[in-house]
Amino acid sequence: MTTPTNWRKSSYSAGGDGNSCVEIANRRTHIAVRDSKALARAPLSFPTAAFTTFVEALKTQSPHVTAPC
Repeated sequence: MTTPTNWRKSSYSAGGDGNSCVEIANRRTHIAVRDSKALARAPLSFPTAAFTTFVEALKTQSPHVTAPC
């Protein structure tokens, strides 16, 4: 799998330079996830449907809770 080039930072990235959080990239059939502090590490990849279900479950379970990155 090639590394995506369209990385987006989480809207909940920590303050300051904003370089200490999770980034995601959309691929044709998967969502890639990486730690913005460890760019040399391989990203994780999830099927789009599974990642969408995971994010929706997070929103349903704790809509007002945010964790620092």
